[in-house]
Amino acid sequence: MPTPHWSAVLHFATIAALALSPAAPLGAEEIVGKRLFPDQLVIAEPFVEDEISLPSILYMKRGRADGQSSARFVTIGGEMKKRITEDFELSLGGGLTHLDDGERTLTGFDNLEVGLKYQFLRSPTHEAVASVAVLWEVGGTGRKASGGESFDTVRPALLVGKGLGDVPDDLALLRPLAVSARLGAEVPVGDHSAALVWGGVVEYSVPYLDAFVRPVGLPTLLTRFVPLVEVDLMTDLDGRLAGRTRGTVNPGVVWVGDILQIGTEVVIPLDAQSGHGLGVRAFFRIPLEAIFGDRAGQPILSRP
Repeated sequence: MPTPHWSAVLHFATIAALALSPAAPLGAEEIVGKRLFPDQLVIAEPFVEDEISLPSILYMKRGRADGQSSARFVTIGGEMKKRITEDFELSLGGGLTHLDDGERTLTGFDNLEVGLKYQFLRSPTHEAVASVAVLWEVGGTGRKASGGESFDTVRPALLVGKGLGDVPDDLALLRPLAVSARLGAEVPVGDHSAALVWGGVVEYSVPYLDAFVRPVGLPTLLTRFVPLVEVDLMTDLDGRLAGRTRGTVNPGVVWVGDILQIGTEVVIPLDAQSGHGLGVRAFFRIPLEAIFGDRAGQPILSRP
């Protein structure tokens, strides 16, 4: 892998210092009723927010195009999300991928991704939230040799989330549970096959358990964990592979702090088309207001 620039190391250290400083809780847009939905590593969150993700890391092995040995790849990505209005979000993302197949190595930027998300449901009583989103991968903006396609791809999706905080008292231990889901499509522009993109997340919030169900008797640092499992699937809709489903199962945990969220997951491919062996992914996310001040955490078009 290429040696990191000292500027990137300094930037990471600065954010870490901010994260360990005392501060009021941030990211209120992630709170629905009593429920704080943590950020997810694979499935897009169903809420809008003001946030930066830097870095996000994915390490896996995948098959080469020639069908021979597998290649190791590491992607280091970043994404910024900004609310335009209370319910409308714009995001920009991209990454740098390093490939090593044992015979050669190469490094290149991925295609730029531009996203829009509209949150149309937010029910504090039922801890429910839902959005529609579309992600545009801008073809030709990345290096083709490292995976950047030359054509555009559009990914519309419906995103929903629901906490179980409203279950009866005799099921109180289930209240920290929450589920999220995605149903969407991947539509390449031009003569390329489309796919159904779907999946879900099951999580159990230790912070919710400790605050609203029963104290767990652990130090505060240890009551901030949210174990979760994400299932990320894709089913081909046309072409010779129509009906084939591939994807990954991703068990992991997110630590939710006052300023930052840190998450990590093991990546388990469902078949050889999805990857070889186990992979790992991680993220480091922080609200924009923690870096740029309170105004950065407000929608650009705030209501009077």
